[in-house]
Amino acid sequence: MCELVLEGKLALITGGARGIGREIAMFFANEGANIAICDVNLEDAQKTAKEIEDLGRQSLAFKADVTSSSQVQDMADKILDKFNKIDILINNAGITKDNLLLRMSEEEWDKVIAVNLKGTFVCTKIVSKVMLKQRSGKIVNLASIIGIMGNAGQANYAASKAGIIGFTKSVAKELASRNICVNAIAPGFIRTDMTAKLPEEVQKRMFSMIPLARFGEAKDVADLALFLSSESSSYITGQVIQIDGGMLM
Repeated sequence: MCELVLEGKLALITGGARGIGREIAMFFANEGANIAICDVNLEDAQKTAKEIEDLGRQSLAFKADVTSSSQVQDMADKILDKFNKIDILINNAGITKDNLLLRMSEEEWDKVIAVNLKGTFVCTKIVSKVMLKQRSGKIVNLASIIGIMGNAGQANYAASKAGIIGFTKSVAKELASRNICVNAIAPGFIRTDMTAKLPEEVQKRMFSMIPLARFGEAKDVADLALFLSSESSSYITGQVIQIDGGMLM
């Protein structure tokens, strides 16, 4: 019988109820991990948790605002009460509120920065305290190629994802001595509910920029997240890995 890559590990996945987060949760569960799912949609989180339990793993579902230290701390405490550890943190929760700069409201700017960037900070700060005591851990932050190349109408989103890249590199340097690896994934155009809502002309324009001539799937991102969360990547930290079909080289 083939040994499971994450056997007995506990992974906390933010934004884990749907899309890329859900795909990562299911991938990890299939490789032996128990899963804690954090999402603003509790019903979807509970549904995903049930699917994980049907695979024979243990799972917890939480409704938590990643920008709230008190809510994230309460969630971490409940995870520790049940599992006594947190081995992996996937900072996947994120939103978009696209608009051209001159039309963008301060609310649209603040909300995206808060969820995407502050949320990553809050969750990492709280969970890293657990990992420091364990002297081990894997943290994977979901950035975006938009944080590297920019995109018209997404100044807030691009700034938040570029911030995550700088945050990842800084925290990786701080935590490395305790055997905690911190890396980021920068997806390109991945098929999700969010990208499906984009106008057809935008999708065609994006497609024309991809040398591999196909859009990515959530599975592609989950495969990379699994690698970065496993012992196979034990000598990799502070890196930003693009998964974009060659869209940005």
